[in-house]
Amino acid sequence: MSAQEAIPVYTNLKDLYASLGTSLNHAERWNNLATEFETRFGKKPTYIARAPGRTFVGEHIDYALFGVLPAAIERDILIACAPREVSPTSPTDETHRAPGSVIAENLQPKYTRQVFAPAPKPKGDDEVHVKGWHLDIPQELRWENYVKAGYYGVLEEYFTGAAAQPIPVDLLVTGSVPAGSGLSSSAAMVVASTLAFLAINGKVGDLPRTENIEKGELVKMSMENEKRVGTVSMDQAASVMSVPSSVLYITFYPSLTASPTPLPAGAVLVCAHSLKVSDKALTAKRGYNLRVVETLVGARALARTLNVPVGAREKITFREVVGKLVDEADVGKGGAGMPVPALMDELRRMETAVDALKPPNSTDPEFGATMEEMILLSGLSAEEFHEVYMSWVEGCADEVRGVVDATHFKLYKRAKHVYSEALRVLQFRQLCLDTAAAGDAGDNLAVLKQLGTLMNESQTSCADDFECSCEELDQLTQLARDAGAYGSRLTGAGWGGCTVSLVPEGEVDAFIKKISETYPPYKGLEGDALSEVIFATRPSTGACVYKFD
Repeated sequence: MSAQEAIPVYTNLKDLYASLGTSLNHAERWNNLATEFETRFGKKPTYIARAPGRTFVGEHIDYALFGVLPAAIERDILIACAPREVSPTSPTDETHRAPGSVIAENLQPKYTRQVFAPAPKPKGDDEVHVKGWHLDIPQELRWENYVKAGYYGVLEEYFTGAAAQPIPVDLLVTGSVPAGSGLSSSAAMVVASTLAFLAINGKVGDLPRTENIEKGELVKMSMENEKRVGTVSMDQAASVMSVPSSVLYITFYPSLTASPTPLPAGAVLVCAHSLKVSDKALTAKRGYNLRVVETLVGARALARTLNVPVGAREKITFREVVGKLVDEADVGKGGAGMPVPALMDELRRMETAVDALKPPNSTDPEFGATMEEMILLSGLSAEEFHEVYMSWVEGCADEVRGVVDATHFKLYKRAKHVYSEALRVLQFRQLCLDTAAAGDAGDNLAVLKQLGTLMNESQTSCADDFECSCEELDQLTQLARDAGAYGSRLTGAGWGGCTVSLVPEGEVDAFIKKISETYPPYKGLEGDALSEVIFATRPSTGACVYKFD
């Protein structure tokens, strides 16, 4: 598996459905979307862009540049699209007739039709967040903002300067990934919308190798695109690059790489929604984005206590701290960095090295630093600190101050989670690789139990050290273990959303039945209503495009 591979473009539905797994009626969904598109727009779609949600191991360590082990789930976002003909003589003051205009609809009836168009950026405009185009993208929870974010990235990449005008397009969106579930519905929406606009404008498909966008390029573009709706995420990598039957070991340092890791036979994943909605865009300053700040500042503070050299405005990560401690070779030269066994050894050493983040003469193991103390720990002036670490957060530091322990940021606990979680990812991966190598001689049951233990330890760390769990997730993971899961943990950013449990293959139905009977919010749910909140899945393929004849 390589970030240099082209995005798959299918022209045969049989081949497409075979790549998606079997637990959902894919044909019915895709055919219904195409039929409804024709009903609404009076023409057949030209493409359907697909991007899956994701789950599994390695939470809140990707932006510290540690590798993660996600798996694409079968549930996904689909966007049917087709170019819209606009006469050159049409009045452009009507939005739907403007160059590059978009008419976007959603199969969910609660979402209304949206019509918007990008506007060329006037000369002399000093806005820093746009280049050649302006497209209004409020940082708020609205489905069309994720569509706009995907579109803006395509405009910025391909239609600045003397480039041709973008094509007007009609879109119809549907999705089976529950919003606010921690299954990366927002990342899937951004990837699918980015892919739809790329397809319509001729940037994927039957193109020369040098012109066809690669998976790694789509990941990077989608990551930047999601920032425009107010969140920092790397979930797009799993949505784009995953393969069936495997978790995907994705590294971000020293370069973006992806390699499949087969799950042992008999492993089934069950996702269960806590029914507490978690939305990063709405809670970013109190949750996700705040943890990013704590993690990045913690890395700089740790580097300085360990005498690791840090540039004046360098935003060093916990992964880079490890590399600099051992004078890691091949970094910045396209190399792979230190071998995995060596990295595991260093992560074990970091379990005690993070003690350096505890304040001297303090009995408080959490090390809650005030804003002023963090600035001192960083070695920067107040102005430099805010520019390096706070400028990407909406508003100013005062909006973040007081969110954690009223006035404190828990650098030690965040560091403890990141390093232990990074080690668990590598341990999980090694167990899977060893089992695959052993083949029939392996003891899958024993391995599944060990994998489950790692998942349980991850949940404990997320709850106690990263504090991104919640009462509902704690209850649901415990009920899952009581119901026979090998292991259970939150998935996604946390603070609500879903759990993922590793369940014996032959006990999935009994497991789901027991959870439905014991988790209070599921009381009275049955049939489709129940399958919307708890469902089994196997690792699926990543993002793709279907091209109609």
